[in-house]
Amino acid sequence: MTQTRRDLLKLGGLGLGAMAMSGLSSPLAAAMGAVTPAPRPLNILILGGTGFTGPFQVRYALARGHRVTIFNRGNKSIDWPGPVEELVGDRNEGDLSALEGREWDVCIDNPTSLPFWVRDAGQVLQGKVGHYVFTSTLSVYASNAQRGQDETAELLAYDGPDMMAETMENLRANMGLYGPLKAECEREVERWFPGKNTIIRPTLIVGPGDQTDRFTYWPLRLARGGEVLAPGDGKDPAQIIDARDLAEWTIRMAESQAGGAYNAAGPDYELHFDAMLHGIRAVTGVAAKLNWVPAEFLAEQGVSPWSDMPVWIPSQGEYAGFSSWSNAKAIAAGLSFRPLADTVSALLEWFREQPEERQSTIRAGLSPEREAEVLAAWRQR
Repeated sequence: MTQTRRDLLKLGGLGLGAMAMSGLSSPLAAAMGAVTPAPRPLNILILGGTGFTGPFQVRYALARGHRVTIFNRGNKSIDWPGPVEELVGDRNEGDLSALEGREWDVCIDNPTSLPFWVRDAGQVLQGKVGHYVFTSTLSVYASNAQRGQDETAELLAYDGPDMMAETMENLRANMGLYGPLKAECEREVERWFPGKNTIIRPTLIVGPGDQTDRFTYWPLRLARGGEVLAPGDGKDPAQIIDARDLAEWTIRMAESQAGGAYNAAGPDYELHFDAMLHGIRAVTGVAAKLNWVPAEFLAEQGVSPWSDMPVWIPSQGEYAGFSSWSNAKAIAAGLSFRPLADTVSALLEWFREQPEERQSTIRAGLSPEREAEVLAAWRQR
């Protein structure tokens, strides 16, 4: 395969999930079940709170007995199951005045991809929060070539002219900046909150509310049935994490205030691509035939990993360890994973409740026509 790490990020790497919005339906929002109260109630500030994982964090924190404040631009209204203080500002414009003069036990920073956002938050919140939890990404690592790497692996470094001058426009134009800028955000967190921070590095975040459709492509495709183009030989690994698992564990980490960095990658066993697709097919209950097509042939046909074949990266060369990051430290710190079937069922339920226009436009993966073309070429080889 000829794609570089920068190419894959441009095609829609791990970073785009952090920018997605959710729009959760009320049935799914209410499906949390019984939640054990926290050992003690906290005053929690969530920067963001209305995106993909944020609503799950808020609901779980309320269920655990915490007091919750969210800070964002105020563009989205959500019906919360309890009292939530909502502060309005714009970090992109440097407007954090609503946070001034306030104190919280812990701050959870969800949406940040730019170092100046951390710097500005640090200027207002240093000495005003007891602990700072930063949602980062596995894309901060300098290499994906080795399997089983842990949190001590080398991080990327920003090599541009001025990291504090980078903007969301720059990032969207060049997603190759995403990993280096996130790594610099982590360093900025330590600069402002030394020894009082937790860094959470998720893999691809999936489940109900995901607007990127990267993982969603597969449940929708298998639910459609018929001849399915499946990438590789089925033995490439896949790592995902349900947004609900990530959100709930993040709240528990905020409670424990355990410091350090953690790879939030699931599941707690080695998941191969064939097992993932068979598991999804079992949930859909639809007869679908998986046609495994080698990576080399897909490359010849111009079918790209990750964007055209979501979640999938051939585990070879510089990507030999892409979906094989160690999650042992996070599991030891209490990260747990719901079954794949739960994720798929909830995701399909949520998606089928979206407006017809949204359901008609899948934002990742091959179109049915393009899939049929590639399968026809494979059969005629």
